[in-house]
Amino acid sequence: MLRFMPVGDSMTIGSAGEHTWRYRLWQHLCTEYGGPFTFVGPRETLHDQVADAPTSYAYAEPDFPRAHLAGWGEGWQHMAPLIGESVRSQRADVLLVSLGLIDLGFYTNAEQTADNVRAFVAGARAANRRVRLVLLPVIPNIRAEADPSFAGEVTRFNELLAKTAADLDTPGSPLLLAAVPPSYDFHTDTYDGTHPNASGEHKIAEAFAETMYEGWELGGPYSASCTP
Repeated sequence: MLRFMPVGDSMTIGSAGEHTWRYRLWQHLCTEYGGPFTFVGPRETLHDQVADAPTSYAYAEPDFPRAHLAGWGEGWQHMAPLIGESVRSQRADVLLVSLGLIDLGFYTNAEQTADNVRAFVAGARAANRRVRLVLLPVIPNIRAEADPSFAGEVTRFNELLAKTAADLDTPGSPLLLAAVPPSYDFHTDTYDGTHPNASGEHKIAEAFAETMYEGWELGGPYSASCTP
């Protein structure tokens, strides 16, 4: 059984009442992937925005493997120390990673964040030398539109992430850089300029699905209309 681990920040954990892109990708893989698979991770909950805590199980569609390693306000620097044990204990085969916005917004500059990406990959490989990874760049968001200095850090980090992905890709532990669909627009694909609504969830899921299909022939072309 192929074991996927979604890793991310608030866009990945999602909030109470949401489907999440994790569900959209699971739905897609149920149709397009020919073998047994599941999602794994040490966490299962959504973020409860009223309680400001990751305590909710109120998924819009609860009937899917909800495990993940994601947290509201967490970034590369938070996940790098956790990933080794998470990969080891959950026996993860494929990491689907969407991180960076939080780091650049509050904790580290582009170069420091790229260093944390390298530490993350090293930790994952120490736990599973054949782990596969798909990394999503920081996607368009309202802060980058409003804050030119932040936008510059995002651009710089995404450039460094592409270089890091190329440098760290190996035959035994392949690493792919995903690309957000060109149609992604935070004005229409998020509910607050950052967090995805239903169309945004599909487009993030599509980014991972198309990358795995094109890079590894895993699954098939993404369809937002697929059903489990």
